Amino acid sequence: MIRGFQPRFMNYVKVFDKRNIVVNAVDQWVFERDVDRGFLGEALAGGLMFPYIALANWDYLHAQEIKLKKRLVIELLESLVLDFPELSYDVHIKPEYFVYETLLSRARLYPPMIYYLLNFMRGDVADKNVGRVLHGYLEALKALEREEVVSFSSGYFKISRDFADSVRGRRVRFVSLLKGAQKAQKALFTSLLGILPRFMSLLSQNREVLLRLQRIAQANSESVRQVEDPQKYLCVPTAGGLVPLSNRMDIEAFARKVLSVSAERKVRIEEIGGVLNNVYLIKASVNGVERKVVVKSFKDWSSFKWFPLTLWTIGTRTFAVSGLSRLEKECAINQFLDSKGFAVPKVLHVSPSERLVFMEYVEGENLEKAVRRVLSSKDAGRVEKELGIIGLVGEIFAEIHALGISLGDTKPENMMVGKKGEIFMLDFEQASRNGDKVWDVAEFLYYAGHYATPFVGAQVAELVARAFIEGYLKAGGDVRIVKRAANPKYTKVFSIFTLPHIMLTISSVCRKADKLKKA
Repeated sequence: MIRGFQPRFMNYVKVFDKRNIVVNAVDQWVFERDVDRGFLGEALAGGLMFPYIALANWDYLHAQEIKLKKRLVIELLESLVLDFPELSYDVHIKPEYFVYETLLSRARLYPPMIYYLLNFMRGDVADKNVGRVLHGYLEALKALEREEVVSFSSGYFKISRDFADSVRGRRVRFVSLLKGAQKAQKALFTSLLGILPRFMSLLSQNREVLLRLQRIAQANSESVRQVEDPQKYLCVPTAGGLVPLSNRMDIEAFARKVLSVSAERKVRIEEIGGVLNNVYLIKASVNGVERKVVVKSFKDWSSFKWFPLTLWTIGTRTFAVSGLSRLEKECAINQFLDSKGFAVPKVLHVSPSERLVFMEYVEGENLEKAVRRVLSSKDAGRVEKELGIIGLVGEIFAEIHALGISLGDTKPENMMVGKKGEIFMLDFEQASRNGDKVWDVAEFLYYAGHYATPFVGAQVAELVARAFIEGYLKAGGDVRIVKRAANPKYTKVFSIFTLPHIMLTISSVCRKADKLKKA
């Protein structure tokens, strides 16, 4: 780095002690812009990502290294928040993640870098190299901890809630994509004009090295897989402990390992899922006791499955379609509600790469049956117990809404009455923070109404609506949310399969919710 250097950048090859040396000479201002903001796509600053020996001015180079790594860490944290908007609060990050993700992401875009990366990870020097590089990231992370971007506990870093919220608020995804495109463009421009021709000229003098690099470039994806998977250092909490996102355990492997089922024991897998998801029940005998575990498979919804939903809810509600997105919502909201004392099935294990979540099997009765009993009864006194349960569900909705959570899919069949009378909330793959709470209320009430037969009077539908709304308001639910559930925006969605007189009755009760609150 040379202050006031003209031209701004040049590179050339020198022979020193019978070895080829590539010399990059750069103006200090240009180099520091590359460190600060990737001015040249880190074509020059990228050298600080690898171990280096400072022949002079170590303090200066070290300060630039920490500045670069701090920026890289922030960019990776932003990506995690945007890729896992719900789960990012709970992801436990080992510092090694930043080492491998930074190097791998650049090697995928620039194949010649794989040659250096594989040398960096060579068995006899890998631990030493990683340790030297990791030290700078640890310094950067400690600085970010002081700035309350991350917190540190038990060997893991976690993203702070304030930082995650600010990232989503700034909507940096578009900015990051634009910045990434600019970086790639600048890096390509720099390579074509200077660095790459010199580099290839140097390699052409060494046939063995050139042939090796060509083979690596041709087998790019295979070579990259030789390097440690960065997601091994991203972990999510489960009832059984932290599980890395790189986990690839399938259904039967889980049953045998986590449930301690030997190879000679039979594992039964039954499909119990609905239309849009594959859900399985695992049954296995462990020490003479039958164990049951539910497995949800989060496949990406095909256009065939997605199209009817789009038509059904157009203008009212959008759904998460990606399997990974739905999986992270399921895990994140489940863990959050569990930490707040709500009855939810515990997450036992997660296999993100296989899009699988293994959950506790809940014994009890589906709430749908209680609602059906009310709607088929002609005697309100005989269903007093069921109405009490529906009122309790309303209270739970209000308490969850008070935490800023919207559940997203609130059909009665997504709730279970446990053996001790507790209400288990199930299915959080469409849940979110600060989502549409009106939808939660509307879907529960109008979907419950669709269980009514044509011969059912409107009075029983009113009983269900009143019980739920009274419970919701009793627990502090916002009356305005209930009243808005009567808007055509929501009623039009459910009028397709709920009888008109039932829809009219329920929406009428919602509009008069302020009177129920006074009562």
